[in-house]
Amino acid sequence: MSLWTTEVEGGVCVATYSFPPMNYIGAQGTQEMMDLIESWKAPEIRAVVINGGVKGKFITHYYGEELTTLDPAHIQNCRVLGLSPIPEYSGMLRCLQQLPKPVIVAMNGDAMGGGFEFCLACDIRIGERGDYRYGLPETRLGLIPGGGGTQRLPRLIGVAKAMEFILRGRVVPPEEALSLGIISDLADDALARAKEIARELAALPATGLARAKRVVYEGSETHIDGGLAIENAAFLDVMVAEDAAQVVGEYLSLPLEERRAWLERRK
Repeated sequence: MSLWTTEVEGGVCVATYSFPPMNYIGAQGTQEMMDLIESWKAPEIRAVVINGGVKGKFITHYYGEELTTLDPAHIQNCRVLGLSPIPEYSGMLRCLQQLPKPVIVAMNGDAMGGGFEFCLACDIRIGERGDYRYGLPETRLGLIPGGGGTQRLPRLIGVAKAMEFILRGRVVPPEEALSLGIISDLADDALARAKEIARELAALPATGLARAKRVVYEGSETHIDGGLAIENAAFLDVMVAEDAAQVVGEYLSLPLEERRAWLERRK
């Protein structure tokens, strides 16, 4: 039985993960998500929303019992080769981050460890008010975040804050996550808010969104001159994009005094 279900409306695909009772994610959920990511490259999909389908659980964390079944020889080979012992999960999160469509995650339940790392690989994180916890508790178990958390969290909130967060194995309620900058919005209904933002993005020219996403991520991983070069190349791409030209033409055809109101409505 599939662990992911999807529905598409108005160019927005909503994907829901359900694996009761704890909504852990493992090999099956990872492979199914890889298949979904590939399908989301279709032009009719303009934005993606991801949420948890078990009450109080987004993705609680990676399936720990599954990790204990890994062959010690496999782990040793990974150490020699410098590879992740669960490369499928890390690779899936990288593909999710590189998807040229906006991905909004509705964190409508606990999201810790691998589940929190899943959220970090999404573009916009919406928290939900409630008795939920977000974070990276791995050091409390003698481990470290192994799904990109040590790399994505510092890029999100800065090295100093991320260092303290990771070393202490912190898990925090949604309100504290907002104050730390881990989530961008806090709502009574995270899924409804995520859908609202997704519909807004789905109405915008797709080329500009795809290039903006790529430039932000790739630019943040290099020096300023390299980032500006990436930005310049992407700007040239959108300058000749048909969808952008159509909207720019509509904007420039307006009387000057109407343009600000048009920009506000455009969202």
